[in-house]
Amino acid sequence: MTRRELEITDIEEIRGILDRAQVLHLGLVDDGFPYIVPMNYGYEMEDGKLTVYLHSGMKGHKIEVIRNNPRCCFELECDLIPFDGPKPCMNGMSYSSLMGRGRAEILQGFEERRRAMNILMKTQRGQEYDFSEKMLSAVHMIKIEVTEYTAKRRPLPLER
Repeated sequence: MTRRELEITDIEEIRGILDRAQVLHLGLVDDGFPYIVPMNYGYEMEDGKLTVYLHSGMKGHKIEVIRNNPRCCFELECDLIPFDGPKPCMNGMSYSSLMGRGRAEILQGFEERRRAMNILMKTQRGQEYDFSEKMLSAVHMIKIEVTEYTAKRRPLPLER
């Protein structure tokens, strides 16, 4: 991060970003080319360690890409407020964001897949659900063990 004055290190503020953002942009490498896909997500934060959960259809390009190369990155943002500057080149956007890296794993067992889906639903909808094995057989659950992440906030500029 080049602008350290914008960095957020407080875990509760980071949780706030994870709670307010609605879409995670997952970055993968597909045969040497970047591949980015927007996704719903869930997360756990324990002792500063972040784990992200995603779901996907049973077939699809991202699943094959993950199987070939589980290394990934992601970004999410919230609190977007555009602002005008005194000159057009000084216009900008206030925001909060989080970026991270890790390894994606396609979960196999029913119990860990059910747990992952409930974490995702709790993040997205505020509640857990009772998922049957049949319901979960229609989706892949992906777990990202996050190895590093940074968060930042660009506030609105002060009135001039």
